[in-house]
Amino acid sequence: MPRIVGVRFRPVTKVYYFDPGSFKDLETDTRVIVETARGLELGTVAQAIRDIPKSEIKGKLKRVVRKATPVDLIQAEEYNSQEAAALEKCNELAKEMEVPIKILNADYCFDGSRLLFSFAAEQRVDFRDLVKKLSHSFETRIEMKQVGARDETKILDGYGRCGRRLCCSSWLTEFHPVSIRMAKQQGLPLAPAEISGLCGRLLCCLAYENEQYVEIKKGLPRVNSQVKTAQGVVAVVRGLNVIKETVLLETEENDTYIEVPADEVELIKNAPKNRKQKNK
Repeated sequence: MPRIVGVRFRPVTKVYYFDPGSFKDLETDTRVIVETARGLELGTVAQAIRDIPKSEIKGKLKRVVRKATPVDLIQAEEYNSQEAAALEKCNELAKEMEVPIKILNADYCFDGSRLLFSFAAEQRVDFRDLVKKLSHSFETRIEMKQVGARDETKILDGYGRCGRRLCCSSWLTEFHPVSIRMAKQQGLPLAPAEISGLCGRLLCCLAYENEQYVEIKKGLPRVNSQVKTAQGVVAVVRGLNVIKETVLLETEENDTYIEVPADEVELIKNAPKNRKQKNK
């Protein structure tokens, strides 16, 4: 099996696999210089050297060039300290040149040979003149990267409706698909304001418990099913509490409602699955 070392370039971001080569002591938190498609980058070991199945590797692994030296780290700190000023300058130039973009972040390469600006825009933008002016101002190679709504929110950071710091900024390293079906599965209100995050997209947390809801609901009768309680009372299921694994029943006696554990009812007739009617 191939040997890899996992390297992360920024906090709370994806871990990339690299070929450790002759290195055998790349422990977690070791700073390393690695070869990437964009040139040399400074990263931090997030996963120590280990063997993994070949199926987990896509393409040819780039290599670890060396452990970062004190000079590398001092250079990186020096350029990091200049990023706030670079961000402000880029925003000023974009406004002055009437380029309709929102600059979110400035990111220097560890040796200052490249400066990457991340930006958000409502549509495609011609920023070639802006890049020329930036290159002249900073005397380094300039790169521009347009990001989506979720990445924009991750960069800007904030707090969610739960009162906690945003998942994408605090611990979530990759975005996963989220669908409206997950909200329906969990019985949540489908109003956009209720199930959308600061980014305007569906809440990432809708996916966290979705599998548990799917599994638990397999053992619960569907709404409108006919059941019989342990006392022999025939009733109709009018609601489900998936977390408590209980069912809300409407009894035939005085049209009363009772909530009982799902394992205490016997299914008489299951309600049919809801299906969309096809247009004829």
